[in-house]
Amino acid sequence: MTHSAIVLAGSRPGPDPFAASFGVATKALIPIAGEPMVRRPVQALLASDQIGDVLVLAQSPDTIAAILPADPRLRVAESGGTIAATILALCASADTRWPLLVTTADHALLDTATIDEFIAAAGDADIAIGMVERANLLRRLPQTRRTWLKFRGGAFTGANLFALRSAKVAPAIEQWRAFEQDRKKAWRIISLLGPLMLAGAALRLLSVDELLSSLSDRLGLAIKAVKLSNPLAGVDVDKPEDHALVEAILAGRA
Repeated sequence: MTHSAIVLAGSRPGPDPFAASFGVATKALIPIAGEPMVRRPVQALLASDQIGDVLVLAQSPDTIAAILPADPRLRVAESGGTIAATILALCASADTRWPLLVTTADHALLDTATIDEFIAAAGDADIAIGMVERANLLRRLPQTRRTWLKFRGGAFTGANLFALRSAKVAPAIEQWRAFEQDRKKAWRIISLLGPLMLAGAALRLLSVDELLSSLSDRLGLAIKAVKLSNPLAGVDVDKPEDHALVEAILAGRA
């Protein structure tokens, strides 16, 4: 079964100083190794046998479409105002081809091997979430700074990779929409499980798999963490330091 890939290339409301510092209108157009950043994950997706078609969603689709490769499997369309609104619109559309693999335009180091590994490991989960374990990433990039989610047995950072099996996930996205502006604050989402689970997570009494098992029961969905082998899957380009790091990695200097 091939997945339809969704690349989120939208912008937050208001000016983007990071994009402006490179003389472009949106972060997806920031150059990485001489090409607009969004091209890199798109090309990796198109190169995977596990991907059937690729849909890039942005507030300025014509601008994004102008810099993407010509490929009959690739489309660009207008995104919603937020990530949650965009995914919910896909859930409601009769034209959506399931299952979906969702990633972001700033996943500049995404490669085809990671895509294939993620899809294979996601299996039949309703929702699969890509993660990179801290020890794995710090072995490769000892000085990197990430947002770490700490659990019993290890700490993890997100890999901006999600698999959504069907429109059945819509209620989970509705729940997440309430916390979307605080998505870096995992405790707000964990609080859905009640005070005992929140305390267990805060005290690191739970593994990530145990926590997601409880969340699965709460939402009536199979939710799975996929721990990726490539540590660079945990690096995105969200600020100038990330840009410098990714450029150095691609040039063989990091």
